[in-house]
This record gives sequence, structure tokens and C-alpha cells, in this order.
Amino acid sequence: MRYLVIVEETSTGYSAYSPDVPGCVSTGATQEEVEKNMQEALVFHLEGLQLEGLQVPVPSTRSTYLTVAA
Repeated sequence: MRYLVIVEETSTGYSAYSPDVPGCVSTGATQEEVEKNMQEALVFHLEGLQLEGLQVPVPSTRSTYLTVAA
């Protein structure tokens, strides 16, 4: 499955979350690190849901960029 992940720069590095997977978040010192960590967090989180017999969320969030005059 392919999940949208939002990456945000913070005062100490980067944080990431997926709108389709509530409660699954990660951090990292660099963008590359947070993406790697989030990949691992998603796998761990989804495996945990399956082990608990809970439904794995289906990816449904989309993204786009819009240009506006500033």
C-alpha cells in the first residue's frame, strides 16, 4: 500500500505523520532520516494492527500544490 506522509521541519530536525494512519508518527535529524524512520514506523504500526485483529487503514488521502499570489 502507498500512504501519503507529511514531513515538517522542526526546530530540532524533522517530524512526519500519515493522515491515513492515526497515531503513527516519527522524527529524524534529516529529511532522509525521518523518511526512513517513518517507513519503519508504518510497517511496525500496521503489523501491530494486524496482530491485534484490527482493520488496517486503506490509503485515501491525496495531495496537491496550489499556486496563489502572495
